[in-house]
Amino acid sequence: MERKRTKSGNIRLADVAELAEVSLITASRFFSNPGALSVGKRERVESAAKQLGYVPNLAARALASQRTEIIGVLIPSLTNSVFSDVLRGIYDASEGSRYSIQLGNTRYSILQEEKLLRVFQSQRPAGLIVTGINQTEASRAILQTMNCPIAQIMEIGPDPVDMMVGFSHYDAGFAAASHLLAQGFQRIGFLGARMDPRVQRRFAGYVDALKAASRFDPRYIVTTPTSTTVTLGGTLFADLLAQAPDIEAVFCVNDDLALGVLFECQRRHIQIPEQMAIVGFNDLEFMASAVPPLTSVRSNRYEMGKSAVTMVTAAIDGFRPQELVVDLGFKLMIRHSSIARRN
Repeated sequence: MERKRTKSGNIRLADVAELAEVSLITASRFFSNPGALSVGKRERVESAAKQLGYVPNLAARALASQRTEIIGVLIPSLTNSVFSDVLRGIYDASEGSRYSIQLGNTRYSILQEEKLLRVFQSQRPAGLIVTGINQTEASRAILQTMNCPIAQIMEIGPDPVDMMVGFSHYDAGFAAASHLLAQGFQRIGFLGARMDPRVQRRFAGYVDALKAASRFDPRYIVTTPTSTTVTLGGTLFADLLAQAPDIEAVFCVNDDLALGVLFECQRRHIQIPEQMAIVGFNDLEFMASAVPPLTSVRSNRYEMGKSAVTMVTAAIDGFRPQELVVDLGFKLMIRHSSIARRN
């Protein structure tokens, strides 16, 4: 039957139900839980809504149900490849569900995080995914009053707001430094940038590993609060060589810095690993394809995003996981750049 299109604001759900030849309840169910309908009914309601230009009033539904069908996601960067992988997992896990993802970029600012949490609080999200475990007292207070499932991601700790999925950055840093020690390197440096809480935990693992082996020396440490880049990696490594020319190996807090070290070594004709061993962190794609291939700590970023959505949506439906803290672990991907020198 031909229908004259009207302004979307005048279209009612009853109009969609009539055109789709389903009950009002069935049409309503399509917008709240489409998976509960048969394929045929789902397609008819979706087609009718598109034909009429019907858009559900999310604000009104939020008032009625005390929550929207939005899962809020707070991450510190939209350009960092690490968080691109996390977001891919989040979107893949939410695809086909009734939930929409709404992003908030904190830009590594605790004040911006507080601001965005207040915005999400006013929007009554169905669930929330937050990066990290170092929220301010004000942010944590907001989270504790959100009245929705919350998953903290990227790391784990002893005191989750609700649920947590990630890994121990301290253990990963300890493992990276321990690997270099086990390979026979004794003068092991550390390069760090931005120095956010997760980076600081990797640094703490490095320090404890070297202290346990009686190899810690503050001369071998160069850090900066500056945002990380490949170019910065080369600059920091040059600074390290200037203050500790006897350095044998370097642990970088991320792969960008590690790649910068590789390029600087090549400019200076420093042989890897014969004269310098390199270990990075995150194991981005270019680490395996670099020449020589670079050792790195692999984190399960995609799985973190996917698991967070699975945990949150299950909790929304009343099925809270038995394990509220999920440790996805890490893996040291050992490659040519950190293999022991042979005499």
